[in-house]
Amino acid sequence: MPFDKEKRAFERGGGLLRTSAALRVGVHPRVLYQMRDQGIVERLSRGLYRLADLPPLSSPDLAMVAATVPSGVICLISALAYHEITTQIPHEVHVALPRGAEPSRLRHPPLHVFWFTGKAFSEGIEAHGVDGIRLRVYSPEKTLADCFKYRNKLGLDVFLEALKLYLSRKRPRIDQLTKFAVICRVERLMRPYLEALLYSP
Repeated sequence: MPFDKEKRAFERGGGLLRTSAALRVGVHPRVLYQMRDQGIVERLSRGLYRLADLPPLSSPDLAMVAATVPSGVICLISALAYHEITTQIPHEVHVALPRGAEPSRLRHPPLHVFWFTGKAFSEGIEAHGVDGIRLRVYSPEKTLADCFKYRNKLGLDVFLEALKLYLSRKRPRIDQLTKFAVICRVERLMRPYLEALLYSP
């Protein structure tokens, strides 16, 4: 069948394929253009294609970032929204990159890159699946510590709302929250807010 080999390459990639990955598996860009013109694949962004007969993406912005910025980690308000502990509606995707990494050239969705270093970048990363793509996102506890660290940029109210929603869960992991507060060097400053909510009547 026409493009059978190429379709299998897409299927192995969860239905998505970047031009660079296509080249590595022997799919020439000219073939990708032919598949696009025949409606077999759709172009999501520059250099990123997806099989056209797949169901619509449930989280297109996160899926795009996961596919095109594999070294990044979803963070701050985008991570709060992923974990459903905020009422904020992200208008851009917050993504953490290790300091020194090449910044993403992704045009859509809009990205706000935060540069993290050492354990502040590497600790607390969870791997989840979104639309068949591996998504790296910080845990709720790491995200809360990060939001407090960036409270001057995000607003203290964003952190407090998220903390209240988090603590309303059945099993908040206070030890993990404290651990990441230490890593982010905000444990002493954050402790009074945590204690006020934990021990309020």
